[in-house]
Amino acid sequence: MSDRLSWQPDPDSEITVDWIEANGQKFEVAQAGEGDRLALCLHGFPELHYSWRFQMPLLAEMGYRVWAPNLRGYGGTSKPEGVRAYALDHLCADIAALIDASGAKEVTLIAHDWGAIIAWAFAIQKIRPLVRLIIMNVPHPMVGRREIRHWRQLRRSWYIFFFQIPWLPEKLLSRNGGRPIKDAFSKMACDQTNFSNDALDIYARAALRPGSLNSMINYYRALLRHRDAIDIGDGKVNVPTLMIWGEEDSALNIKCTEGTEEWVGDFTLHRLPGVSHWVQQEAPEEVNAILRDWLS
Repeated sequence: MSDRLSWQPDPDSEITVDWIEANGQKFEVAQAGEGDRLALCLHGFPELHYSWRFQMPLLAEMGYRVWAPNLRGYGGTSKPEGVRAYALDHLCADIAALIDASGAKEVTLIAHDWGAIIAWAFAIQKIRPLVRLIIMNVPHPMVGRREIRHWRQLRRSWYIFFFQIPWLPEKLLSRNGGRPIKDAFSKMACDQTNFSNDALDIYARAALRPGSLNSMINYYRALLRHRDAIDIGDGKVNVPTLMIWGEEDSALNIKCTEGTEEWVGDFTLHRLPGVSHWVQQEAPEEVNAILRDWLS
């Protein structure tokens, strides 16, 4: 691991990046705002804390202390070796340790993609108290189990099975200076305005750090090989939950939003037509308006 930062925020954004020790790991954490109310933002694959750049100033303005860590294996954050290190029990323990390190009195968990997989598990297990949960473009795990049994979703999830192959996915994703990492954003996005070459370079450079791609892909390997790492029991979530979903998600079909109410008693869904999987980056104005309204 290097202490070279993955992203140098614009000073005008009032976002800074610092290092936080938690759960035996060293996390590269983008930060904004102050106070006892923590908004903890969890990114997905193949993202970084950078993916929350449009939401962090808003949340800070609303009185939150905002932390957006690079999850284990990403950017400058620690990269423990082995598939087992990326199973959900360890990932949830990282979040608990970051919350403890913050000293916050209230926590709102905001998460996208892989971050949302972790966030669902964290909330279901009640590992630490949450006041609100915000999920973007990942189904509740019970809904995910239902959908993966159908061809409509199974065909979209092919990459999960491809990622089980040793070394080959890492080799392919690192080609041409990480061009496939850039394409994951630019070719999936409906509106590419916020995916400039400079933005895509941040993701590609981070993925090409020694050990990063192996760590990032190990999330998927651990998901299948260590499915028993956590027990989600009845899957019930007992905190108010907001789901924001870009309807043009090419990885997850829209039926992944349906039936969530069975496991989440206080549930609000906002679907954004014409927006891809990269919802908070592609449609920050719409997402921020929803966040402002719901959190208020």
